[in-house]
Amino acid sequence: PETPGPHPRLFAARFPGSETTAPGTFVYDAPDLVSGLAARGYRTVCVGGVGFFTGRGPLGSVLPGLFGESRWEPAFGVASPDSTRAQVDHALEVLDDTPADRRLFLFLNVSALHQPNWFHLPGGGPGDGDGPESHAAALAYADGHLGRLLDGFVRRRRPCFAIVCSDHGTAYGEDGYAGHRIGHPVVWTVPYTHFFLDPPEEP
Repeated sequence: PETPGPHPRLFAARFPGSETTAPGTFVYDAPDLVSGLAARGYRTVCVGGVGFFTGRGPLGSVLPGLFGESRWEPAFGVASPDSTRAQVDHALEVLDDTPADRRLFLFLNVSALHQPNWFHLPGGGPGDGDGPESHAAALAYADGHLGRLLDGFVRRRRPCFAIVCSDHGTAYGEDGYAGHRIGHPVVWTVPYTHFFLDPPEEP
């Protein structure tokens, strides 16, 4: 949050004593948001990216296991130079396969910004390593595909609530740190926005 709270919650599991559950909060009787939406009739789909979403092993199965459907393949992963294109292509197939009258909760874990990202630099090679420039190039690459996904939701011709955020930042030498498994402001301070995509007006 940009300002001190308390901040009303967008979503909240029902529990007594919550001081941030407001009249506009979506309250559900489930242990997590995905299950709460599924109980309201939503199709819940996860298009994974990083290792936590591969479905390989116990840890890689926890988050995908929350969803009614989870999708992951190597083309979606961090080692794929064209991961976001592959993820968005698959997500658009999910949209096309979902009836217009069916509510959908789609979670897309963009992997392109994670290391390695040197291959997003023109002429980049493994010896170049990752840095702020390759990170910015990876962000521009991912951004070039995410608009296609938002357009896909608009074409469904029903209101869509979108959240776009990062799961963490990455240190590239700030105060001597590198990576993201550290407690540093560049890791913990992340972009966040939410907005509505309205269907086009009927002619």
